[in-house]
Amino acid sequence: MVENMALTLGFSPCPNDTYIFNALVHGKVALSQCSLAHVQLEDVETLNEWALQGRLDITKLSFHAFGHVQDHYALLQAGAALGRGCGPLLVTGNGNKPADMAEWKIAIPGTYTTAALLLRLYQPACRQLVVMRFDRILEALAKGTVDGGVIIHESRFTYRQWGLHCLQDLGEWWEQTTGLPIPLGCIAAKKTLAPGLREEIDQAIIASIRWAEVHPAEGWDYIRTHAQEMAPQVMRSHIELYVNEYSKGLGDEGLHAVRELLRRGAEAGLFPRGTGLL
Repeated sequence: MVENMALTLGFSPCPNDTYIFNALVHGKVALSQCSLAHVQLEDVETLNEWALQGRLDITKLSFHAFGHVQDHYALLQAGAALGRGCGPLLVTGNGNKPADMAEWKIAIPGTYTTAALLLRLYQPACRQLVVMRFDRILEALAKGTVDGGVIIHESRFTYRQWGLHCLQDLGEWWEQTTGLPIPLGCIAAKKTLAPGLREEIDQAIIASIRWAEVHPAEGWDYIRTHAQEMAPQVMRSHIELYVNEYSKGLGDEGLHAVRELLRRGAEAGLFPRGTGLL
């Protein structure tokens, strides 16, 4: 076991992640076997791409991306975004568009996002996918640059302000199809880290969440700083939606949901055959 190993950590600037990691990043939670040498906040698709490169020791990433990197990264039990009623939405505007959805240009918030995977599972015929940052999709829809878009994060709470409407809640479709909660994003650590060290990191993330629960007001400056111009109520709604009991541990049901997502992705040819939790 390597003592006091200096590790790199990456997560998104979204309120759920800054809420979860605030105490850990700011030393409210102690680590005995390691320290955080560098903490990087980036859009989840950037983190997905970095995971493919093996860039960070510990990282937030989409479960879709995890399916491509699980030979090198181990799934942690804590810090995940997984639940019910929290999936991405397929939305559109009122402009003219082809009658056949297969001919639509549909914006997705990244090639390796779970949102993109769910769209491919829901509508396999849709192939004209336009990759763009999640926070640019609503404007592209309003301008008619794309016919549809899969939205995530705070866009779930604001899309109606752009005159858009929801065609399909992809999380709801998943829940009705499988009976399982929807796995969106997870925390993974390099498999080169000792199992005991990975367990300490897991426990530290749980402790960071519990600290946030006990000190609800003390993390708001950090959350607000990275949420940019997001309204306070949207930030609260975001945290309430994406931080839940699964964030403290996937449990049997959560792991079942992850395995099913990876199995269906492999069956659809989006992952190598046999992809699953190792």
